[in-house]
Amino acid sequence: MTELRKEPYTIPAADLGMENPLPRFRDLEEDGWVRVDPSVPEEDRRSLGWRTGYRVLPHRLQDGYNRERRPRAFASVVLENEHLCATFLPELGGRLVSLVHTPTGRQLLYRNPVFQPANLALRNAWFSGGVEWNTPHFGHHYLTCAPLFAARVRGLGGEPALRLYEWDRLKCFPWQIDFHLPPGSRFLLTRVRLRNPHDREIPMYWWTNIAVPEAPDARLLCPADSAFHGTEDGLALLGLPAPAGTDVTYPTNLRAAYEVFLRIAEGRRRWVAVLDGAGRGLVQTSTDRLRGRKMFCWGASRGGRRWQEFLSLPGEAYLEIQAGLARTQMESLPMPPGAEWTWTEAFGLLEADPGRVHGPDWGTAWEAADTALEAALPRARLEAWDRELMAVTTRAPEEMLAHGAGWGALERRRVARQGRPDPVPPEWVFPEATLGADQELWRALLEEGALPERSPGEDPGQAMIQDEWRELVEDGLRAGRGDHWLSWLHLGVVRREALDLSGAREAWEESLARRPSGWALRALATLEASAGRWEEACGLWRRAWEAGPQIAPLAVEYAQALFQTERYGALQDFLAASPAPVRAHERLRLLGVRAALKTGRLEEAGGLLDHEFATIREGEVTLTDLWQEGRVAAADGAPMDDALRRRVRREFPPPRHLDFRMHADTENGEKGEKP
Repeated sequence: MTELRKEPYTIPAADLGMENPLPRFRDLEEDGWVRVDPSVPEEDRRSLGWRTGYRVLPHRLQDGYNRERRPRAFASVVLENEHLCATFLPELGGRLVSLVHTPTGRQLLYRNPVFQPANLALRNAWFSGGVEWNTPHFGHHYLTCAPLFAARVRGLGGEPALRLYEWDRLKCFPWQIDFHLPPGSRFLLTRVRLRNPHDREIPMYWWTNIAVPEAPDARLLCPADSAFHGTEDGLALLGLPAPAGTDVTYPTNLRAAYEVFLRIAEGRRRWVAVLDGAGRGLVQTSTDRLRGRKMFCWGASRGGRRWQEFLSLPGEAYLEIQAGLARTQMESLPMPPGAEWTWTEAFGLLEADPGRVHGPDWGTAWEAADTALEAALPRARLEAWDRELMAVTTRAPEEMLAHGAGWGALERRRVARQGRPDPVPPEWVFPEATLGADQELWRALLEEGALPERSPGEDPGQAMIQDEWRELVEDGLRAGRGDHWLSWLHLGVVRREALDLSGAREAWEESLARRPSGWALRALATLEASAGRWEEACGLWRRAWEAGPQIAPLAVEYAQALFQTERYGALQDFLAASPAPVRAHERLRLLGVRAALKTGRLEEAGGLLDHEFATIREGEVTLTDLWQEGRVAAADGAPMDDALRRRVRREFPPPRHLDFRMHADTENGEKGEKP
């Protein structure tokens, strides 16, 4: 029997804090740059970097979280049958936080006992554990710490199923995942549906990220004989299981953080698993559209262990296995106009012969798991499930269980108001009741033909980057409606995101002409900084700060610009004059320490590195560098060159709470980056 229910999910949780109101503008290049070794075949390099340039808008950064955890009851949705019990958190990106094999009580995933955001996602805030659903852009999902819609739908046999869905604001398309646990099923089935409603191609990205427990006897298994991995010569094709003499299929063998994209040959079944010494563990398999598979681990170095506990508690450890549309994560795939892509994934317990799984021959090992998977869930049966579940995909919800944001409802209102066809099929329900304060500016534009004006001292409101909304703003301005600072500010934002830099500059200068504001001055500062004109950028940031509002995110940007231009004294004076709540921001404290070290005012740096910093970025070694530079300066005042830096890293290891070095070579005198 299958049951779907709501219940509280209580764990210690940090506060996410307020969103950052300053728009974080995209990279100037749409494509990312991927250095490729000659070993990578031409067929596997064609899409590398395509449409992967960093983007956040129209979303805002979530960078106001802390590390003060208190018990919190999240609203969870539980889907359960006699074999599996799955727990989802709709208010945190629909994360599958727990999957328990009921007959044995075994937790198949890594279940994080706390909710602790850290700086790893596209919007900054991210948390570890469970299964995360990542679309539509390279990186951890924009909604990984935000709510989705959740609904009850009727499954194939009348049993309940769970649907998670949303309207994507970046590329403007709807997506959904239906979760099925039919009576008697030993596997959780997830059917994903992506729909391109446009008459143009869009770059599409999807990766399912699965956290599982890490242990010395845990082995990664996948039907792949080779893998892509970042090397000194770029992304290279390497053999498995031991490309450099170390068996990477046992992640605890790896001292440094490590990732491999597993290259499954055409025709082979697509799956990935991590099995323990007894040959048991989680397996994920899918129909063939989900082509890629990956493994990531933090590594056994001091910094890698620190990251594990930083994201959870001391003694906790996990690794990730992942599945995606493309071979690697450094690429998007072109989704044709009007296309709909679907596939089915399955998650469950796999039990295989431990002697073969952990034997010396790699081919024998993964073939043993492949045989066990075929016995537990035949490939033909999964493909049949995929066809049969298509009938459920378009069923309307029977009950709403949780609500996301009002952007899908706003899109429906826009097309209705403009007399255009609704791009979203009716089974994607976006209730009018979800329209709220975040959508209010844009509702007014739609219904009254102009954005309403606000005081420059207020939050300027959420951004929209769709061409259709830009046209509405421009139409209003041409007709003389809404000709005020806020309309021109938002027009500049949407033009900047379309990479129309001159158009953005013109709009922001018009905004200033209508009414001076710190928002427009700051936007112009980002233009100057992106062009490398730091003197001009610093002047604009200073004026923006003076105009206000004097908020911590703006102070951080201005302080960073002062440091970039080596104005250390001006930076220290700015920090000293800032309001105490702003001055207490951890990024400003870090910049203050760096400026103190640069100017020899060591007494000002004392004590500022004694506590944890919440917003340390993945791959960042700022804290380690500050500690070690401080030790050298305190010891003999010698200049920090490469030779001295190597010596100091050997002789002055940082305190554990400051050590976030992801690679073993950073512990031995060299800086390293995540491959």
